[in-house]
Amino acid sequence: LKDLAYQGIKERYQQITPQVKDRLEHELKIIQRTGYAGYFLIVADFVRYAKSEGISVGPGRGAATSSLVSYALKITDIDPLKNNLLFERFLNPQRVNMPDIDIDFADRDRQKVINYVIKKYGKDNVCQIITFGTMAARAVIRDVGRVLGVPYGEVDKIAKLVPPGTTLERAIETVPELAQLTQSDGVGAKLISYAKTLEGLARHCSTHAAGVVITPDSLTNHTPLCTTNKKEVTTQYDWKSIEEIGLLKMDFLGLRTLTVIDDTLRMIAERSTPLKIEDIPQNDKATFDLLARGETIGVFQFESPGMRDYLRKLKPTTLDDMIAMNALYRPGPMASIDDFIRRKHGTTKITYLHPLLKPILEETYGIIVYQEQVMRIASVLAGFSLAQADMLRRAMGKKQPEIMEEQRGPFIEGCRKNGIDEETAGKIFEAMAQFAGYGFNKAHSSGYALIAYQTAYLKAHFPQEFMAANLTSEMGNSDRVAVLLDECRRMGIQVLPPDINESQAGFTVVPEGIRFGLGAIKNVGTGAIKTIVKAREKAGRFGDIFDFCERVDQRRVNKRAIESLIMAGATDSLQGHRAQLLAVLEQALEGAQTIQADRQRGQTSLFDTLNIREKKLPDIPPWSESQMLADEKKMLGFYVSGHPLEKYQQDLQAFASHRIGELSELEDGTPVVVGGIITKLKQTTD
Repeated sequence: LKDLAYQGIKERYQQITPQVKDRLEHELKIIQRTGYAGYFLIVADFVRYAKSEGISVGPGRGAATSSLVSYALKITDIDPLKNNLLFERFLNPQRVNMPDIDIDFADRDRQKVINYVIKKYGKDNVCQIITFGTMAARAVIRDVGRVLGVPYGEVDKIAKLVPPGTTLERAIETVPELAQLTQSDGVGAKLISYAKTLEGLARHCSTHAAGVVITPDSLTNHTPLCTTNKKEVTTQYDWKSIEEIGLLKMDFLGLRTLTVIDDTLRMIAERSTPLKIEDIPQNDKATFDLLARGETIGVFQFESPGMRDYLRKLKPTTLDDMIAMNALYRPGPMASIDDFIRRKHGTTKITYLHPLLKPILEETYGIIVYQEQVMRIASVLAGFSLAQADMLRRAMGKKQPEIMEEQRGPFIEGCRKNGIDEETAGKIFEAMAQFAGYGFNKAHSSGYALIAYQTAYLKAHFPQEFMAANLTSEMGNSDRVAVLLDECRRMGIQVLPPDINESQAGFTVVPEGIRFGLGAIKNVGTGAIKTIVKAREKAGRFGDIFDFCERVDQRRVNKRAIESLIMAGATDSLQGHRAQLLAVLEQALEGAQTIQADRQRGQTSLFDTLNIREKKLPDIPPWSESQMLADEKKMLGFYVSGHPLEKYQQDLQAFASHRIGELSELEDGTPVVVGGIITKLKQTTD
């Protein structure tokens, strides 16, 4: 490990300064003392494999980004020294538990990396970890109500009294109606009593989204195994138990955004000079201008309406601004965002309780934002070791009053030795305790802010490629595709309908804008798409429906798939309109089957020499615009060639207060006016 670390550090830094060498030696000693050298080597090996195979790996996730050894081994790509990250936040020698190196891979390639690990260490030594879905408060009320035979309307009313994401006990304390129910003699009290008993018990099991365990010998010597309903072999122990018995747990996470970046770079290379994402400048004006306008639909972690509003106010100018905003935009610290923005723009004066705080809090305009800042304050002002500072940070974060009180005296005494009076030291301790409860891990925020910046850069400079890649990644989610299509319209990018003579499986960039992918059409599978594209590449464009049916393999492109292509508008470049193509489809398929069978026997079919008049399209009227749009919505999940509300656009803009997609961001009780089409009516009765 030491050899590889020193080799890697020479590649990372032009000059090995005493600071770099001391930090590297410090980390290596702790890793050696705690016995985790092998862990680093295993992670470095599969990350190296992924990169050698062209699989995208995230720049850093979680506390592992704090490690210079991780940076030297190219496990991470965030310089911990430049970003003021602390190794003890990741591996504290006074709190020896398993270090956690989580790695993001492009989601479509994640399994390849797991397969490599299985092949390297043996299938008897590697498997994924089980996870248990537990009975949450609302769900358990509904389950118990069903068993007790309580009418659905009554059960639903009780379940909805429980705030989302809370326990029954907490809900009873905060919701008077629930508290009254528990005191009653009715079925409601019985229902809640049973529900409290069952809450938190395992309801079902599945495979953990990321966790993989590697054992030194056969898995069965360490953990019982089981097979899930998807025929996947997993441990019977969950990840907590795996850690408790000392097994090596790795997290292989699939990140869709890395696939989006990959696809964007591939399309850029097809049209112009190839770009390496690690080579983009981190001070690009066009990128920060885009962020300042809040035009961040599709930008990783920065696209919610609330975040876009804050970006317009903040007008970020550095990557540090993005790291801070990524850390602040969550419950708790969100209350500090407006103050953070005012301080950045100089409308509120930046003050410090003591001058020694300035170098620590300068990057966040005097506000404690990161857990690492709490640790540095304890270290610099009170003389705590970074390991002790991490213990204090954890106690404050978990609100452990006994440990906090134990540490208060040594903290104030340490500050006093540093020339800080007791009153000021007490205020600093209280400020630390207040912010540590929701302070965020800067190491994690740094990695994800960098990905956000990279996606913003691609959107600013290569908008068509970036939006096409985003659309492809969301093809199975019609709601998200609708949002992205709306953003394309706002950006002035034309999105053309799917076309069997132009489209690939995913969305592609064309001179006119973006071309819809065939993979977005219902009932058209991967095999059918490959067949269509192969036939087109072999013999050119399809001329009419007869030509199309004759040239594609009907075992892969069946009648249902072709009907879907017609209804989605993907055959509009053929002769005739949609109604004609659908009417003649049966005849075209029958003739094509005979021709294909005769060709396989080496015979010339009578159908091959048929007079063109026998392949005529019927003289029938085209479908109405409303029918065409309804079919597009049915096959694609959204409208492409038009929209039923286009003629009401001015009225909608004049009267609607919000878009429907913005409603989830609003507080309950906010009055809104929205416009739309009623697509379904559901009648409910109590």
